[in-house]
Amino acid sequence: MLVLSRKTNETLKIGDAIEIKILEIKGDTVRIGIEAPKDIDILRGELVQTISETNTESIEISSDLFSELIKNK
Repeated sequence: MLVLSRKTNETLKIGDAIEIKILEIKGDTVRIGIEAPKDIDILRGELVQTISETNTESIEISSDLFSELIKNK
């Protein structure tokens, strides 16, 4: 992992197509702006984690349900 320190209005580039700009720093909150091509998905990490957990729970429920259906056949 690369760790950088940035101040307000400073940027960093990822490749040629993505730029991240520090917009504001207030206490322990940092507001960032991201410029990237529209075909690149940008998702919050906690959202991805929630979706992953929900999908895992769904698979477990489906597996349990499937087992019950097999037993009742």
